[in-house]
Formats: sequence, C-alpha cells, structure tokens
Amino acid sequence: MPVLIAIVALVGLLCTLDLILTVGVVKRLREHTELLSERGRGGIALGPGDEVGEFSVTSVEGEPVQDTMIESETVVAFFSPSCGPCKEKLPKFIEYARGVPRGREQVIAVVTADSPQDAEAAAPSLSALAPVARVVTGRDADAVANACKVRGFPVVLKVNRSTDGRLLVMTDEVDLERPALASY
Repeated sequence: MPVLIAIVALVGLLCTLDLILTVGVVKRLREHTELLSERGRGGIALGPGDEVGEFSVTSVEGEPVQDTMIESETVVAFFSPSCGPCKEKLPKFIEYARGVPRGREQVIAVVTADSPQDAEAAAPSLSALAPVARVVTGRDADAVANACKVRGFPVVLKVNRSTDGRLLVMTDEVDLERPALASY
C-alpha cells in the first residue's frame, strides 16, 4: 500500500509541474503575440497611419511619379518577379486596378528587379501592369520601396493625403477580391 501512495503522489506532483510549465508557455505565447501585433504584419511595410517618405521617380512610360502628386486615395503595390506569392496575387491586382475610379492616376505598381535575370523575368509583369497602373521598376522601384519601408513581397497599400498635407497609409490590407469601386 505505501508503494501505491508513493506512485499516486509522484503522478500528482508531475501533473502539478506540467500545469505550471503549461501556464508559463501560454503566458510567453501571449507576450510574443502582443510583440508581433505591435510590429504589424511582421514589419514588411508601413502600416495604417504611418507616413510615406518622399520619392520622385519616373514610370517605365516616362511619366513622373512623385509623392507630392498623390492627392486622393491611391493604391501602391509592390511585386518581385522572383516571388511566388507575387505571381499568384498579380492577376487579382490587375483585375482590381481595372476597377479603380480614376484608373492609372490612382494606381502605382512597383516591380523590383535587382538582377538582369529579375529584369528579364519582370518583363511580362510590366506589360500586364502598364494598362492599369503607372509602373515603376529598377532604381526608381527601390526609391518607392524605401519610402514605404517595404522589406517583403507582395505588398498592396492604399495611401491618401491627410488634411495636414502628409501622405499616410490608410490600409495595408487591400482586399483584392472586392471590386475597387466598393472600397472607395
């Protein structure tokens, strides 16, 4: 009988230790969740309310594209030819951009091309985006990506000029499944 009591006491002690460790793990997971949510989307771009930096670039068609030219809600998308998710999101973005009320004036597509192979791979994306967006690539793409602090792809932001004249990110989660008209 004393052996049975010892075994039951040992199992109870182990269960108590397990419960204490589980509570500690849950507490640590909550802390990590809070830290990640503060960083917003893992920190791959500016988030809602963040100010877009200055940029002055030229589109592939020779049009000037500057932060100072953006007055109304504008969609700014960032793609990379070497990014798998970008290839999946690009057709949805093109369809979404077709429905933007003022067309190309309110859509900027940034396609990075860091190497000659990327530039070659980007050619089909550039031609597909040209009818629906002002397309920026090369060093100009880097300037816009830096202004929006983009560190990953794909990213689709909606930006707007605030009443005090600053260019701010309205949302970093543009729903490409909904028609653009419904979101304006």
